[in-house]
Amino acid sequence: MGSIDSYIFRQTLAGFILVLVTLTGVIWITQALRGIDVMTSQGQTVLVFVGLTGLAIPYLVLVIAPIALVIAVAYVLNKLSTDSEIIVMNAAGIQPWRLFRPFFYVTVLVSAMIFVISAYIAPDGLRRLKSWQREITADVLSNVLQTGKFVEIERNLTLRIRERQPGGLLVGVFIDDRRDPKERVTIIAERGTVLKNERGSFLILDDGNLQRFEAGRRDPAFVVFDRNAFDMTKVGSAAANISYSIRERYLWDLLDPDPEDPMFKQFPGQFRAEMHERLTSPLYPFAFMALTFAFLGAPRTTRQSRAMSISSAVASLAVLRLIGFACTVLAATSIFAAPFQYALLFLTLAFSAWVITRVIVLEPPPVVIDTLSNLIGRITRRFAAS
Repeated sequence: MGSIDSYIFRQTLAGFILVLVTLTGVIWITQALRGIDVMTSQGQTVLVFVGLTGLAIPYLVLVIAPIALVIAVAYVLNKLSTDSEIIVMNAAGIQPWRLFRPFFYVTVLVSAMIFVISAYIAPDGLRRLKSWQREITADVLSNVLQTGKFVEIERNLTLRIRERQPGGLLVGVFIDDRRDPKERVTIIAERGTVLKNERGSFLILDDGNLQRFEAGRRDPAFVVFDRNAFDMTKVGSAAANISYSIRERYLWDLLDPDPEDPMFKQFPGQFRAEMHERLTSPLYPFAFMALTFAFLGAPRTTRQSRAMSISSAVASLAVLRLIGFACTVLAATSIFAAPFQYALLFLTLAFSAWVITRVIVLEPPPVVIDTLSNLIGRITRRFAAS
């Protein structure tokens, strides 16, 4: 790698890392604040909170990485153009592919990172997240459940204990179970203890009553008991057998799914759509980078022309990605959506290569540029006058 290649490579890679870390951090913080109840309602530590929310970061990286690459490439090309370095290189006889090469090297690294994340790291993070949440929920009764507070440990399942005594004895147990839409069960017991065995986790309740409100019946059923067992293994996140969703499957599980898998039998189209999304995700950095270079890599002499090219590049990339999202959704029901998405990406690469090789300046016609400039000028003068 020559000095020019090394200089551009370092600038682009540093810009990519900076933008990726910044955008990922900002979005992660906004998303993590939604899960603050893990600490407040379930008494978890900051370390657990950061760990739970951090396991979703790989999926954020999959979405942000191509955008960060585009921003880094556009920044470096704009800097080279502003300093007239592209014009000097062109005058010195340096071919466009020579300038394109260091950007390609960075894109290879980004694409490889995206492939590894989408194939293994992201689904593995979601699996660990589900397992961790399961352990937390299973631990709520014996260790974490705060006294005197109503805690919703699962959707439509609320528990409260008045106090905790030595030996794991829970005093003043209240359970409100509305998970079954056909009935609502409310249990109040004087005492309770947690029992764990090979069958699962149970809350053994002593000296209490149970009220069952069934849909369609006016009066509830009322039962007084000396001892009763509430099955905690039925709690979704504490279930003994974990069923992984499609996004939690590794790439090889999507390429060769088990024909007897109940989820595959029910949603074969979703498996196909997810597989193609994983396979196309490493191709988008190449398409984004090549299209950005096609718009901004040619030598220019006016800043106005470059501003219009940047706007055109952003619009083209947005359209390309929106079409990709649409194809991913349609791939679940149509066998033609995925081939169309691959064809679109390769056509984008071929078009960009043709533009770069012929040193074509991509920009709107002069009439459009003048019209937009006059319109912007009028709007600016009107706001300045007011």
